[in-house]
Amino acid sequence: MDLIDAPDQPGNAPEFSVSELSGAVKRAIEGGFSHVRVRGEVGRVSRPRSGHVYLDLKDDRAVLAGVIWKGQAARLATRPEEGMEVIATGRLTTFPGQSKYQIVIEDIAPAGVGALMAMLEKRKAQLAAEGLFSPERKRPLPYLPEIIGVITSPSGAVIRDILHRLRDRFPRKVLVWPVAVQGAACAPEVARAIAGFNALTPGGALPRPDLLIVARGGGADRLRRRPPRAHPHRRRRNRGAGAPRVAGLDGRTGGTVSLGAYSGDQPPQSTPCRPLPRPAEAGGSARHPAPTP
Repeated sequence: MDLIDAPDQPGNAPEFSVSELSGAVKRAIEGGFSHVRVRGEVGRVSRPRSGHVYLDLKDDRAVLAGVIWKGQAARLATRPEEGMEVIATGRLTTFPGQSKYQIVIEDIAPAGVGALMAMLEKRKAQLAAEGLFSPERKRPLPYLPEIIGVITSPSGAVIRDILHRLRDRFPRKVLVWPVAVQGAACAPEVARAIAGFNALTPGGALPRPDLLIVARGGGADRLRRRPPRAHPHRRRRNRGAGAPRVAGLDGRTGGTVSLGAYSGDQPPQSTPCRPLPRPAEAGGSARHPAPTP
């Protein structure tokens, strides 16, 4: 036989079918990147009727496709929006039929305080455009509320600070409605608490408060680690009739979209926090001395 007609020799390289090679790549990627954290800007976001969320994570040189399955999307504390800088946690997987790979996202959060504040400012601008922060919507706080309703975590430092300051400077009856102050459960629980307090009968066996305080602690650092799910639906439900509200976020650099009709002072730290609903006229009395500026 002529050498030019000799069949090709297989050599040392193994021979794969397309499916075998694609499967090997899939196992290598999923095994090597089973838990990753990726920082990037959210690009295209798609929310089909299936309930899944499809998005792109990108930087100046590459784009990574991502998916958040329906069950996980409902539990996320942060709703991804286009242009948001985020850190996504999840795992890489491939689709052999399309020769593509993507990240299956299990958690997503703003990438630092700056990104979080940008997200909140955007949300605040949207709500302001609807007139939800108009001065005419604000109602005067009662000068001497007899009953104060507090909506917060029952185990956090905030409720202890509030009760301590009220006891020391302005003793009042206090009703506490416990809620989650972070994560996906925060928004619906706060909305239900406000509605529940306002549904009480004034002067009844469990009387309706004259004033509501919606508060959480931890400032900007805690807000960055586990933000409450800021959804416009909560703010829209908070408008209308009912007791006036004071909203407070503890912390030196903390700032957020107000939950109620008023937002409170932001002192440097939580310990000397001054209660807002207090007698404010100069002179005061022996029982209620005038507050120190």
